[in-house]
Amino acid sequence: MKPAPNVLNMVINSQSDVTPRRPPSAAATLTILCGAPFLASLDLFVVNVAFDQIGTSFPGHSLADMSWVLSGYAIVYAALLIPLGRWADNVGHKRVFLMGLAVFTVASAAAAVSPGLWALVGFRLLQAVGAAALTPTSLGLLLNSVPLEKRAISVRIWAAVSGAAAAAFGPVVGGLLVEVSWRWIFLINIPFGIVLLIAGTRVLAECRTLRADSKLDLFGAVLLAVGIGALTTAIVQGHDWGWTSSGVIAAFVVAVVASIGFLLNNSRRRSPLVDPSLFRLRTFTWSNIGALVFSASFAAGLLGLVLWLQTVWDYSAVRTGLAITPGPIMVPIFAMVGQALTKRFKASTLAFAGSVLWAAGTVLILLSVDSQPDYVTAVLPGWLLSGIGVGLTLPTILSSATAQLPPTSAATGSAVVNMTRQIGTVLGISGLIALIGSPIGFDAAHEAFQRAWWAVAATGLLSAVVAFGLTPRSSVAPSPVPGSTEAENTPSVTTN
Repeated sequence: MKPAPNVLNMVINSQSDVTPRRPPSAAATLTILCGAPFLASLDLFVVNVAFDQIGTSFPGHSLADMSWVLSGYAIVYAALLIPLGRWADNVGHKRVFLMGLAVFTVASAAAAVSPGLWALVGFRLLQAVGAAALTPTSLGLLLNSVPLEKRAISVRIWAAVSGAAAAAFGPVVGGLLVEVSWRWIFLINIPFGIVLLIAGTRVLAECRTLRADSKLDLFGAVLLAVGIGALTTAIVQGHDWGWTSSGVIAAFVVAVVASIGFLLNNSRRRSPLVDPSLFRLRTFTWSNIGALVFSASFAAGLLGLVLWLQTVWDYSAVRTGLAITPGPIMVPIFAMVGQALTKRFKASTLAFAGSVLWAAGTVLILLSVDSQPDYVTAVLPGWLLSGIGVGLTLPTILSSATAQLPPTSAATGSAVVNMTRQIGTVLGISGLIALIGSPIGFDAAHEAFQRAWWAVAATGLLSAVVAFGLTPRSSVAPSPVPGSTEAENTPSVTTN
């Protein structure tokens, strides 16, 4: 039977020579650009809930083998964010966004019919490639499609919907779908992916940076992908393999060598993969540090509560999802509250207050929980407080990071921020698992979770300290790197 690639090719190859009949709707653009990363983030949380059921379907595999369904996705996603974001800055954000969405949708369909565990792992890696392409480009397209004065609120909405909202709905959706079959957690992506592809083709305007030298630094991209991939592999597998095992030590060595090689190569390129001038922006640098620290605390706190509810209080997957939902629901609400407060308070003040509230909510939970399940009094108050903290902190960090990004580096800069968030998430989850261990009996479990929650709160307070770096000293955009293509000619952005 002859394949029919025409529809997919038409979607991916839709370029700037196709002009929309009318100006794209701001609401429609925002919906599409939030919807695609929301779908990718939702899939991550849903798969976590379905982990046990997947293992039952593929007996005979160890827990270490099963872990690659989750960790493989995280490693590939983190490794490819910057190379694909930089490629998008060259060839067009819309092209790469639609390509990533198409790859993610097709990989979801393949994952749903996986005949074995390693086939599922392979399709999950392909999903990660698609997600790594659509995440930075969605934010890059957003930054280039809204006026400068509306950037902050648009990024806040993007952060709230694509990240925290997925955390709210993921466990619930996953629990409901798993009741039917774990394969439905992938099948559900297909109709939404197709709708977003069609809508994106018709609504989104292409944005491409014109450069004298538009070639992607492939050698630098490989070095960076290997370095980030090796680092995340070491972090993800450290608990299972052992932190002093030869595999983990080798991964750390590869990460260091590849990273040094990337930095040396990047500094000598006329058109570097990551423009070093970005890090001369105070807010961009400190926002990345803040994203790393707060993401580690948030990921560990979220997973810690899920594990407590399921393993100590014996909640079902659906009940756990419903119990988790109230906290993340606070995020989009207080993201908007935070936007209103920017008229009176600095970004650093909002991020500081949010981080403190997140830490305080965590402490309230750890001081309240006991052997008897009492969700309303022991968990809900602290979890709502934590959700308010996330709503004030995470969107503020992301909007600060992207506020001054030049159009020539929109997708690349967005990819850097999302990469640091992903590494922070991996660090937080790995640290939590190491602190909890495998306790037997309530007393041991209670002590282990208390230890882990104190670490989550301490990391949240560290994020509060980092927040003081978010206030810019000036509003001057970063100057081009001497000798770079940007310095030789003024780049322009074409939108159609």
